[in-house]
Amino acid sequence: MSRATDKLPFPRTPAEFARYRIWDCYGLLSWARAGTGKAAGQPQTIEESYQAIRPQLERFAFERFCPLLRLTPAETPDIVRCLERWPGRLLGFTYVHATDVKVALAELDRWIKDGPMVGIYLPSSAQNVPCTHPNYEPIVRRAHELGAVIQQHTWFKTQGKDSAGESTPSELAELARRHPDITFVCVHAGGEWEKGIRAVRDCGNVVVETSGFDPTAGFIEMAVRELGANRIIFGSHAPSRSFGTELAKILGANISEADKFLIFGENFRRLLTPLLWRRGWSLT
Repeated sequence: MSRATDKLPFPRTPAEFARYRIWDCYGLLSWARAGTGKAAGQPQTIEESYQAIRPQLERFAFERFCPLLRLTPAETPDIVRCLERWPGRLLGFTYVHATDVKVALAELDRWIKDGPMVGIYLPSSAQNVPCTHPNYEPIVRRAHELGAVIQQHTWFKTQGKDSAGESTPSELAELARRHPDITFVCVHAGGEWEKGIRAVRDCGNVVVETSGFDPTAGFIEMAVRELGANRIIFGSHAPSRSFGTELAKILGANISEADKFLIFGENFRRLLTPLLWRRGWSLT
């Protein structure tokens, strides 16, 4: 089936980008600031990091930008201040480590139940445990009860894992099968996206996120073909990846305009709707 007939002109102005109603699920203000903040003239705070990329967010008419936020004691006041200052633009995801269940559940109550965050980000690293670990069970159940969106970092590495705490899409699929009522975001589609897409294909409660690897041809087309456009959400990985390359993954794909609308924003809004409505927050 040809998809050329319904394509709109390539967007060039903020007004033209606005038709896609872009909600970005994967920003990295903490990560970027930590890597560059000591250099003269570079952002020193989370707020400065956000201000530095605001012109680009406005250029591409992003409606929401959702940063993943590492809540160190020193950064917490800065993060809270930013989320309160731009409640209509910034939606925060808090890092949660599954190594200590008691601490993780307390963080969920503090930042989701009683705080300004809308989701959790479960990292894949030597400092964590893989998402098949029993510690995940109470954490994802509690996050789901609170309406939080659950993002799990995943990556397939050619020579295997560098540490036991890393998670792959295959392991996320195993977790998802145990919790068919919970939706999980497979961050970066596993890096090696052909393997990642196949690994989660039979799990209807897993959606894949688009950022983090080079914009190679065929990724979005395969994801739409194998999963359906309703199981793909857009992430920019900004500012450590360029908005241009990450947007181009979707804009340049041979898919319908309706599919692009779903990927750029509609699917992510659907995941967030229960929590945002509960809080009385706007979806427009």
